[in-house]
Amino acid sequence: MPVDPQIQALLDMGAGVPATNTLSVAQARVQYEGRIRLMAQPASVDAVSELVIQGPGRDLRLRIYRPPGKAPFPLLAFFHGSGFVLCSLDTHDSMCRNLCAGSGCVVVSVDYRLAPEHKFPAGLDDCVFATRWIADHAGELEGDAKRLAVGGDSAGGNLAAATALRLRDQGGPPLVGQLLMYPVTDYHTPGTPSYRENAEGYGLTRDTMVWFWDHYLAHAAQAADPYVSPLRTPDLANLPPALVQTAEYDPLRDEGEAYAAKLRAAGTPATLSRWDGMNHGFLFWVGRVDRAGDAMRECCTWLRQVYR
Repeated sequence: MPVDPQIQALLDMGAGVPATNTLSVAQARVQYEGRIRLMAQPASVDAVSELVIQGPGRDLRLRIYRPPGKAPFPLLAFFHGSGFVLCSLDTHDSMCRNLCAGSGCVVVSVDYRLAPEHKFPAGLDDCVFATRWIADHAGELEGDAKRLAVGGDSAGGNLAAATALRLRDQGGPPLVGQLLMYPVTDYHTPGTPSYRENAEGYGLTRDTMVWFWDHYLAHAAQAADPYVSPLRTPDLANLPPALVQTAEYDPLRDEGEAYAAKLRAAGTPATLSRWDGMNHGFLFWVGRVDRAGDAMRECCTWLRQVYR
C-alpha cells in the first residue's frame, strides 16, 4: 500500500534535515533528542523513578515505570533503539510509558553504554547484566521474576534478541517473551531486498545503517557473531516466544521477517506482524499516527498474553 498519509506528513516535515550519516556523533545525538518535542502526550502511569546500579563497565542508570494496580507486576527490561549510537532514556520515555500503561507491567528502561565510545559487546553486556539484576531484585521493583520479558525497538530489538540468546546460552534467568519492534537482526551486507527497495526516502536509510554499524563494531568480521547478528545464530530453539513487528517501508523489514521465520522453524513461538504503510520508527508517533497506536496496542496485548 502507499505510505500512510500521516507518516508521509512527518517525512515531509523532515525534508531538508541533514541525513544522520552526514553528521558527527555529537550532532546526530542532538538531532535525535530534538524529536522529543514533536511527540504526543503519552499514557499516564502510576509512578516513574530512577536508580543507579553498578554495571559491568560503569554505573548503569535504570528508569522504572510502575503501572496502576496491585503488585506484584510482570516485568519488562526495555532497551531503546537508534543504531547502538543515539537516543537515550528520554527519547524513549513516551514509548515506555505507553508499554507500561497498556500492558500493566513494570518497565525498566536501561541506559546501556553507546558506541562508538563503547563498541560491541559493551552495550549488550549492560543489557544482559541489567536483565539479571531485574530478576534478582524483582521484589524491590514490585515485580514478579517469573514473568520477565525483554523488549526494544530497532537496535534495541537487536539487543533484546541477543540478550535472550545470551541468557539461554549462559544460564538464565528464564524469560517469558521477547518484544522485537522492527529489530536489527543482521548486518547491512549482503543485505536484503528491503534494504534496496527502502534504501532512501523513508526516514532510515541504508547509508545511515552503514554509519551505525561502522560505529558499533570494531571490525566487520564481528558481524558473524550471533550476538551481533541474531539471524546468523545456528540454533534458535529453546528461546522465549517473540512478537516481531516490521514496517513496509523499512530497510530492516526483511531481516526482521526472516528472523521470525527462523524462530518458528526452530520451534520457538513467533508472531510476525507487518505494518503496511509504516516506516522504520513509527512507534515513536503514538498519538500522532493512528496505525502507530494500533501497533502499540498489539504490543501491549501480546505482553499481557505472555505474562499470563
